[in-house]
Amino acid sequence: MRIAILSDTHDQIPNLQAAVTFCNAYGVTMLIHCGDLISPFMLDELAAFGGACHLVYGNNAGDQHLISQFCGTRFPSITHHGPLGLVEAGGRRLAFTHYPQMARGLASQGLFDVVCYGHNHIHKVETVGKTLLVNPGEMLGKDDQPGFCVLDTATLAVERVEVGKPFGSEAPPASRQP
Repeated sequence: MRIAILSDTHDQIPNLQAAVTFCNAYGVTMLIHCGDLISPFMLDELAAFGGACHLVYGNNAGDQHLISQFCGTRFPSITHHGPLGLVEAGGRRLAFTHYPQMARGLASQGLFDVVCYGHNHIHKVETVGKTLLVNPGEMLGKDDQPGFCVLDTATLAVERVEVGKPFGSEAPPASRQP
């Protein structure tokens, strides 16, 4: 099973659209978002994913009331977990949160195969005891190339996928048709 791990989209619609398009095209069956989605309108973009989506709050949660209200009702494929998500998928136990300290604490308990987090916008994959600890980096593109990770649950291999252009960078000029 292939699971996409995203974080810190910060309302960057084109970057999230690119990630969802990639996931739909390349056999990803679940998507985990580790927080800072921000606005409820971003749920429309997540809902375009063809599988189950799981979402937690970040420190920039936007309209928490509407996000939690819309998940499972208006968007039945998106499950909102609050500050901490727990799922079993592909024979693995996964936990996800926004915060690095909480994630490291969860990983050190040894109860999960994989723990995912975001917040600091820095892509990092490491092992804590027997637990794989994954920060997919930022989808925003402010401090680094926007991207996300794809986890293969059979092998626990993690692939980083880069999308779009960094936040604030100038887009190439549009080509003109004669």
